[in-house]
Amino acid sequence: MRAGGTADHWAPGTQILWRYRENGGTRFHIARPVTVVRDDAELLAVWMAPGTECVRPVLADGTPVHAEPLASRYTKPRTVRRDRWSGTGVLKLARPGEPWSVWLFWEPGWQFRNWYVNLEEPLVRWAGGVDSEDHFLDISVDPDRSWRWHDEDEFAQAQRDGLVDERLAGRVRAAGQEAVRAIRAWRAPFSDGWQHWRPDPAWAVPSLPQDWDHTPAHVSS
Repeated sequence: MRAGGTADHWAPGTQILWRYRENGGTRFHIARPVTVVRDDAELLAVWMAPGTECVRPVLADGTPVHAEPLASRYTKPRTVRRDRWSGTGVLKLARPGEPWSVWLFWEPGWQFRNWYVNLEEPLVRWAGGVDSEDHFLDISVDPDRSWRWHDEDEFAQAQRDGLVDERLAGRVRAAGQEAVRAIRAWRAPFSDGWQHWRPDPAWAVPSLPQDWDHTPAHVSS
C-alpha cells in the first residue's frame, strides 16, 4: 500500500487496508483496500472504489456465506476468497474509539441510498491500515432519517453458536442503542453532509497486497 501523512494520521489519497478478524478466531477473513479521504483526531473517512479487489469469507466448499442456512452458517468450516466489490463504491466513516462505523451507499448516478451503521470493535490502527471485528448487528438509516435494525437473526444465531457471549451481546446492544440516540438527535456524521461528497477522479483503485493477512504491530485505536 502507498504510505503518506504524519506519524499519527494518513494524508488524503493514501491507500490503506480496512480489515476484519473472523469471529471467535484470530485470522483475518475480510480485507478491503481503501483510499483515505480524511484522517484526523475526530474522524477517519475512507473510500472503497467500485471494482476493488477484496478478500471475503466463504464456506470451505465455496458456498457464499449468506447462501448457507442460518442454523449452520457459523459452524461449517470456512476459507477465504479473493473477489471484487460489485456495484457502486462505499464511503466509510469511523470516529476514534467508537464501537461502530458508518457506511454510505449510493445507487448508480450518485443517487444517495442510505447510511449503514456497522456495529464492531473500535478500529485499531497499524502502519498499513485499520483492523476490527464485526458484531453481526447493524442499523440502516434512510434519507428521510427513518432507521431499522438489520441482521438481528444473525446476531441471535451467533450467540447460540458461542461466537458472542452474554457480556459481549450486552455491549453490542448498548452500542446499538447509543448509535440510535445519535441517529435520533441527528448528530455527526449523519448531519455532516457526507452524502454530497464525491471521490477525487484522479485516485487510482488500490490493489490488494499479497500480504493482506499479515499480523501487524498495532499502534493505536
